[in-house]
Amino acid sequence: MRSMSLIITIVFVAILASCSNPSKPEVVSNYPVSVKVDTVDTYFGVEVADPYRWMENDTSKATADWVKAQNEVTFGFLDKITYRESIKKRLLELNDYEKLTSPFRQGEYFYFYKNSGLQNQSVLYRKKGEQGEPEIFLDPNTFSKDATTTMRGLSFSKDGSLLAFQIAKGGADRAEAVVIRTSDKSLVEDTIRNMKQSGISWKGNDGYYINRFVEGLKSNLAAKNEYQELYYHKLGTPIAQDKVVFGATQKRRFVGGYLTEDERFLVITASESTTGNELYVQDLSNPQGKIIPIKTGFESDQYVIENDGSKLIINTNLNAPNSKVVWVDAANPSFENWKDLIAETENSLNTSTGGGKIFAFYLVDVKTQVKQYDLNGKMEREVILPGIGTAGGLGGWKDDEDLYYTFTSFTYPPTIFKYNVQSGKSTEYKRPAVKFNSDDYETKQVFYSSKDGTKIPMFIVHKKGIELNGKNPAWLYAYGGFSISLTPGFSTSRIAWLENGGIFAQPNLRGGGEYGEKWHLAGTKMQKQNVFDDFIAAGEYLINEKYTSSDYLAINGGSNGGLLIGAVMAQRPDLAKVAVPQVGVMDMLRYNKFTIGAAWASDYGTAEDSKEMFEYLKTYSPVHALKPGVIYPATLITTADHDDRVVPAHSFKFAAALQESQAGKNPVLIRIDVNSAHGSSNITKGIDLVADYYSFAWYNMGVVPPMVKKDM
Repeated sequence: MRSMSLIITIVFVAILASCSNPSKPEVVSNYPVSVKVDTVDTYFGVEVADPYRWMENDTSKATADWVKAQNEVTFGFLDKITYRESIKKRLLELNDYEKLTSPFRQGEYFYFYKNSGLQNQSVLYRKKGEQGEPEIFLDPNTFSKDATTTMRGLSFSKDGSLLAFQIAKGGADRAEAVVIRTSDKSLVEDTIRNMKQSGISWKGNDGYYINRFVEGLKSNLAAKNEYQELYYHKLGTPIAQDKVVFGATQKRRFVGGYLTEDERFLVITASESTTGNELYVQDLSNPQGKIIPIKTGFESDQYVIENDGSKLIINTNLNAPNSKVVWVDAANPSFENWKDLIAETENSLNTSTGGGKIFAFYLVDVKTQVKQYDLNGKMEREVILPGIGTAGGLGGWKDDEDLYYTFTSFTYPPTIFKYNVQSGKSTEYKRPAVKFNSDDYETKQVFYSSKDGTKIPMFIVHKKGIELNGKNPAWLYAYGGFSISLTPGFSTSRIAWLENGGIFAQPNLRGGGEYGEKWHLAGTKMQKQNVFDDFIAAGEYLINEKYTSSDYLAINGGSNGGLLIGAVMAQRPDLAKVAVPQVGVMDMLRYNKFTIGAAWASDYGTAEDSKEMFEYLKTYSPVHALKPGVIYPATLITTADHDDRVVPAHSFKFAAALQESQAGKNPVLIRIDVNSAHGSSNITKGIDLVADYYSFAWYNMGVVPPMVKKDM
């Protein structure tokens, strides 16, 4: 590698043409210099240059200088978009309404989150009984001066007297936990530090189970997290004396532990990646009880959702790609003794439990259907939802008579419903007062053909009466990975796009979980190209049906979806006018070297697996697939300085490579947020981000939003 002295000085020269016409995109003449170094890796005899390897050191002065210079160019460009502040103002208006989460019971209190409108962090409230007067319990807006410290991972003891909660600076995955008494919020013990992908599960009021990475967490975002262990911590003792329960000999990348409601069984999950886990239990009612394997190997996912005495109720996709519910006696839990409780159907299944019932959430062509079962697997009724959309919730204690769920769709704001377990009646509990008239918009679902003929569903949302003339700005958003399903959901920020004549389209690509594990696997490893083909076909459908055209199409995705956008840009640079890849996985040859990246190998494979896998990854890896002299879309790459999941080096490298490769006048900008992580760390930052990418999109399409024209 060349001497780093060549990198320390980053030359920054940016010449921006003046802008008097808000619909005429300006040209970025010069970008900050991205120094190239002589770094080469060899895979199966093939040399691969990595000239921007130095950007992986996110704490170096060279990287900091480069980030500063890039942000100056980016925000200098965005500042010249005359209507950017108008878009931000409208987004603030749209988001300024009271937001509540469903209440949940802990001890004698009901807890819920509330945001009065534009608070940077939602506040945790509680009330004594359902009819009690709400009071502020914890306000994370007070945790830091800039309100970028987030709160998550609430874990109450069963009687509700103790609470452990996690706080994270800049919304990073890395966190620390605080244990308090709920009666007076007094601190019980010292802060638990160096937590990541960690949870806490109480055993009575004496102590708790906690999972931690063995080597701890380093300050460098790129530090690898190798494997976890599960510990038992007894209150009042030093953390250094915690007892290792699982993971000391069976080394696994991820280990988790939780208790059944009666605290009889400790349930342990262990995995190497995001797909497939082992399942173990320990009967804590027996002082000599050993940890017993329920399912070993990583070919399927399973977890205990409930127990009825010694009867363990398990959700699994073992030999059932769409998932099913089984039961087995903990005294003899081997696989041959598993019995079906809720059989697999043609629809993907997830479950929750509460009120002594099992609630089966089915995805029927990406729309929620819910059925209520007793603990013996008898179907009692279908839960009648208020419409076609997405429902979630219906979890609680066994003795709860009422449960809560939230229902939403693209034009139906998230509304909380109270559900009576015995009668099956739903009543509206809280509807948000959003400044939005759903009657002005319509949603349709279409099924289009991908490259190999597979039918792919896609939702399309727009104003009623829109003219299909090929000139409508369209926002095409997708994900396509890790068995994550994109279901109909409401976004106040999206209203600003729709009300200005924009079209929003959301295809359900292979790689997701919309049609179970087969759909997921069809978009993984050597079949990852299916995901890109599905997305490209979605764009072509919108163009062919005159919803939009290449000149008015923006493509967007985040994380794995950022990889999607980077790969599609490289393969079809002519598809869209604007690309917004967010926090993307852009270096597919080295993604597994950082933080928890190795866990993604179940979806991607790695460059070390085989020559065939290396060549396949290199073909679509966004950093490596770009070609010089190609006209790529106007691109706004986004990442953040605290992202310890998909490290910002991915986006840094992609930006440097794209700026070098870009031919023509379309700008290539990278926006690096400060004190944010894999997502915006507070509402203000989130609104700023949306205002920037909407403004960037309209501006580069040569479109002045109608709301701006009215003010001109």
